[in-house]
Amino acid sequence: MNDLTTKTCTACEGGTPPLDQTKIASLLTEVTNWQTDNTKIFKTFNFKDFKTAIVFVNKIVALAEKENHHPDLCVHDYNQVTVTLSTHNINGLSLNDFIMASKIDEL
Repeated sequence: MNDLTTKTCTACEGGTPPLDQTKIASLLTEVTNWQTDNTKIFKTFNFKDFKTAIVFVNKIVALAEKENHHPDLCVHDYNQVTVTLSTHNINGLSLNDFIMASKIDEL
């Protein structure tokens, strides 16, 4: 468990600036194999079959509802799930995105 998994997502106020590239680079070291374009982070998870992929998606849905921070989810090639996180109301990345990434990694 890393420090991010102990945190809880909090609502970003309007006018909150997105994280800068230095902070993004630092936070990427705290999550496993997530990639970024500096406006979002994303990762593809591979599963043995479609059913297992959907079970994973449902776990993410429950976590997202609990944290009130909702990723974009894409199931493709029947056994892959791509998770994309960004904070839409600030048009970039916030600490919440990395908290969710860390918690998703633990699922």
